[in-house]
Amino acid sequence: MDRFGNARLLIVAGSDSGGGAGIQADLKAAMALGAYATTAITALTAQNTLGVQGVHTIPPGFIRDQMASVLDDIGADSIKTGMLHDTAVIDAVAAELDARAPTVPLIIDPVMVAQSGDRLLAEAAADRLRHVLVPRATLLTPNLPEAEVLLERAIAGPDAMEEAAQELRALGPEAVLLKGGHAEGQEVVDVLATGGGVESFRTPRLATTSNHGTGCTLASAIAAGVAQGLCLRDAVARGRAYLLEALRQARGLGNGAGPVNHMFGVSPFNGGATGSE
Repeated sequence: MDRFGNARLLIVAGSDSGGGAGIQADLKAAMALGAYATTAITALTAQNTLGVQGVHTIPPGFIRDQMASVLDDIGADSIKTGMLHDTAVIDAVAAELDARAPTVPLIIDPVMVAQSGDRLLAEAAADRLRHVLVPRATLLTPNLPEAEVLLERAIAGPDAMEEAAQELRALGPEAVLLKGGHAEGQEVVDVLATGGGVESFRTPRLATTSNHGTGCTLASAIAAGVAQGLCLRDAVARGRAYLLEALRQARGLGNGAGPVNHMFGVSPFNGGATGSE
């Protein structure tokens, strides 16, 4: 692990042709924070800020081939998973982790519920994720609707988040970051539950429609920090600060839910971090 460019992050997730979420957001976040990202693509989507127009799934065996190719050669200091759309894909990813990366820190973003509230995973696949992958996680990063699917019960607003985060941790992951962006209020409250206790992180809620891919972005930002050797709490704090600024500096692209500005701190002229565009 090396905080100055050699930290290796393998991302196992779907592609977003609009560039705001999925593999594209993951790669941008990792690059902006100085990690080297590799990928295993699980699905291709025809997608923009208005929604998803089509999905082409990748055969589970080829997902394993991608993971094996990267892990056998380049390796990984952390692994982040995103869209794993059915039980066969979940099983394939779990098998490859067992075979080639059983001790590598694993950040699981359980992509189960769309921003619209629509379920993205069938009940059987959600159950498989809960029992096969979630217990392996170094960090699980559900939003509130996803946490409700995993717990199979409602979470009654921000005041119930600490209890829910601890209950999610009882499913087996080392730590849980329960994200409160779907809750009401002037602040966004995220709750981190670890073996050492529970901590809440608070940031002001921004009035913006450029919020597509925030979950992917945050999970990959945290995974980059873990790959770079940051302790989990510091990786979460840095990831949240990065996402907040990316939201603030969003460009307002598209006619729907636009992307954040992942590369806000990178100058297009000199390739270096400048702090502004």
